[in-house]
Amino acid sequence: MLRDRILVSLALVPFASLAIALGGWFYALVISLFLGICAWEYWRMVRSGGFKTSAVLLVGGVVAMILLRHALDFAGFAFAASLSLLAVMTYHTICYQNGEDGSATHFTMAVGGLFYLGWLGSYLIALRNLPDGDLWVFTGLAAAWFADTGAYFIGRRFGKHKMASRVSPKKSWEGYLGGIVTTILLNALLAWAWSLRVPLITPLKGALLGLIVGAIAPLGDLGESMLKRQFGVKDTSNLLPGHGGMLDRLDSTLWAGVISYYIITLFML
Repeated sequence: MLRDRILVSLALVPFASLAIALGGWFYALVISLFLGICAWEYWRMVRSGGFKTSAVLLVGGVVAMILLRHALDFAGFAFAASLSLLAVMTYHTICYQNGEDGSATHFTMAVGGLFYLGWLGSYLIALRNLPDGDLWVFTGLAAAWFADTGAYFIGRRFGKHKMASRVSPKKSWEGYLGGIVTTILLNALLAWAWSLRVPLITPLKGALLGLIVGAIAPLGDLGESMLKRQFGVKDTSNLLPGHGGMLDRLDSTLWAGVISYYIITLFML
């Protein structure tokens, strides 16, 4: 398990880092690919629970939100989100007319997936499009990755007190707190390296961002675990050995994107 996690990380991290560094359409296409896969995994998960949503509308809507957020900023995202909502409601209205009694519930599951992945995911684009966005993306998202890694190793070694036993039995308060401390220290170090190029990004800002993201972003992991528990699945897919699915890998990253965007734009620029 640990070996698989490390190997997958060694493959994904350089590719993701290249996308972040290059930015532009390449970054937007990579994010849309990742989140399109997440939308497909979400569709499979809710389908296993008996909810009949359209994979085409769900995946297509999420990808459209991401790409139009990059192309036309928030106006493009709003257009894609609105069109997706209208299309999904039309689809489920037709399904109801054709005899599907649970169409209203299926509609709400589809809308939930669209906004969970499309709305939150669009902030990964907005964050990259900030001035010096490549470094802010590295700093904000790395905080979630540091917290996850620190919590994993510290929790395995010292974890005794369960954090959310029903949602995620393996997570402990010791791991959670250890992940926060790890994130503060490593994010401060990372920000110090960036400050050599952009003085605005200071170690103090890196540590503060690490504290906030490290404390809040793990809720994204717990939230996704809640969904999996509800639908009785262990992983959203087996795409990434040792991690599960793409959504299993990006659950806290989605939270880190939106948290980082608002902390940075409101208090650090």
